[in-house]
Amino acid sequence: MPKTPHLLLPLLAALLAPAAFADAPNATDPRISTLLTQLGKVRDIDAVALSPDGQQLAWVVETNDKPGIMLADAHGQHAHRIGLATKPGDCSEYGLAWAPDSHRLAFLSNCASSRAGIGGKQPDVYVLDTQGQDQPVRLSSGLRGYVHALEWSPDGKTVAMLYVEGATRRASAVAAAKPAIGEIGVEGIEVQRVATLPAQGGSLQQVTPAGSYVYEFSWAPDSQGIAYVAAPAPGDNNWWIAQLYVQPVQPGAPRTALVDPATVSGSLHGLQIALPRWSPDGSRIAFIGGLMSDEGSTGGDIYSVPARGGAPINLTPGIRVSPSWFSWSGPDSMLVDQVHDGQAEVAHYTLRDNHAQQQRVLFTVPGYIGDGTALLALSLSADHRYLAFSGSSFETAPEVYAGPLDGQAPAPVTTINADLKPSWGKATSVEWDNEGFHVQGWLLYPAHYDSHKHYPMIVNIHGGPSAAVLQHWPSVGYGAVPFSTLGYFVFMPNPRGSFGGGEAFVQANRKDFGYGDLRDTLAGVDAVEKMVPVDDHRLGLTGWSYGGFMSMFVPTQTQRFRAVVAGAGIANWQSYYGQNLIDQWMIPFFGSSVYDDPAVYAKSSAINFIKKVKTPTLIVVGERDAECPAPQSFEYWHALRALGVPTSLVVYANEGHHFYNPANQRDVLQRALNWFEKYLPAGQ
Repeated sequence: MPKTPHLLLPLLAALLAPAAFADAPNATDPRISTLLTQLGKVRDIDAVALSPDGQQLAWVVETNDKPGIMLADAHGQHAHRIGLATKPGDCSEYGLAWAPDSHRLAFLSNCASSRAGIGGKQPDVYVLDTQGQDQPVRLSSGLRGYVHALEWSPDGKTVAMLYVEGATRRASAVAAAKPAIGEIGVEGIEVQRVATLPAQGGSLQQVTPAGSYVYEFSWAPDSQGIAYVAAPAPGDNNWWIAQLYVQPVQPGAPRTALVDPATVSGSLHGLQIALPRWSPDGSRIAFIGGLMSDEGSTGGDIYSVPARGGAPINLTPGIRVSPSWFSWSGPDSMLVDQVHDGQAEVAHYTLRDNHAQQQRVLFTVPGYIGDGTALLALSLSADHRYLAFSGSSFETAPEVYAGPLDGQAPAPVTTINADLKPSWGKATSVEWDNEGFHVQGWLLYPAHYDSHKHYPMIVNIHGGPSAAVLQHWPSVGYGAVPFSTLGYFVFMPNPRGSFGGGEAFVQANRKDFGYGDLRDTLAGVDAVEKMVPVDDHRLGLTGWSYGGFMSMFVPTQTQRFRAVVAGAGIANWQSYYGQNLIDQWMIPFFGSSVYDDPAVYAKSSAINFIKKVKTPTLIVVGERDAECPAPQSFEYWHALRALGVPTSLVVYANEGHHFYNPANQRDVLQRALNWFEKYLPAGQ
């Protein structure tokens, strides 16, 4: 679900604790404790950066929940820690960006800081000359706020970044929202801007307007300008109406609005834009446009607009994939990372006559591939001959992958998590057709599968809805994979509304939440039951965010599921519209505001059909969830309790949409495992 602050009921703050509305989990099954311990061993890889000459490789890896930087050659050999930390896990270092000369590596570090920052100490920007220095040089001084997304200018003279001066939280709605006090929408507004630092040292300058919240940016090839996606503050609310701008890299410089989706005609009208990228000659800017439910969850068609102004052109109309990331590889070619039927593809496109044509898929991987900044993002050498990324699947824990771009997926060059082996069952892709749509999903077999037995199955609906399930190694926190370890089939569909089948497929559940996508999901369950021995009388349902909404709504439409865990859900779209500060996201999906068309919101609200619910339901949510306000979980829980349906509500203090406290991450998964064991036991 979209990412922005909301209004919480004032009484919540005083009352909520992790076990406020349910007894603490009773982990009687020793497999649960063993599983949680195993999941806690994975070391996350948060970023991968290949030097422009393709000779050096850096990555960020967590130790004791603190990120640190490793540097190696392009094959992962001679890896060693760099930065200011005296030992792993002492402090935090992250945010990698190579200079064009392939010698200087910029990064963020709070290891030498004494100033308070978000979640600890304030980081500063450092630069290390990997060819001639033992210690990095501090580039910034006196930063006070949230800083990320470092990017060197093409001439190597300047480092730009996204900066929120005086920030009190991460610039992300998945983090805990600010307390809803003071004059709402007026006081405490935090604005993210593009800021620059001279590479030889000097003062930080904020170059974009003070009232404009910037989400993404990129340098012009001549280093004199930037393109960026921005909207009026508050930024969390307005990403869905953001425009594309260009301006010189100078404070107070005039800017030009190139694309406003609210006013353009054609396929981009009313949609969202992301990932602006200049062509090599600087004549045009390409970007991804589509129906996107979250900032950072990117997918759509590739568009192009002249850098001096003009009408945007859809370069990829009608494609049956969802580009998520791309890079210009030449004046008339692109390297595109795209979702296709639940898998990640890296493909080569050529541009001719305002049309981008896929020439060939270079390679496909079943799991996610990323650089730490996005789900599907690569780090490339300047000549596009070498690439690197972090990746994992259901079978392999996260590692760094690197190699030549020669038509084959590169091999892992690290062994960070090589000792971890899955305790869950094998995975297979399932495909089926329903109502004219071709649909895909992932099926996990139970651990220790016996084809002569019948098993229960848990259906997990992903968030978004504009997103997709790709294979990934789970960590401690809520997810579907661990249920397989306890003896369940786990089915993770990508129904209409998901990335991976083209923009028409993504837009197929507009104004239809919970109906067409439910029919796709149930058709997928039928397809699975024809393949493997699933007991249809022992089906469970779960999900987080949009999946949490579906976990609340589906039991009002069918009695097929016997136990539910609803994470960060939405029970009533009508009351939700008034509770949150992110009403902008709802217009593209519902077609108008709740005040103009209350019926379209009412038809997808579980609370309007609540008396049909008979299914035992565990409800979990963060106290300060900025995407799916906690009052929505209260409303659903209150109704089930009044109707005598077995239910439990657990609200986690100081957590947002994404849980950051390791104890809470462990607790929510443990409760879910126990809930399904109680109401949907696998050992029958």
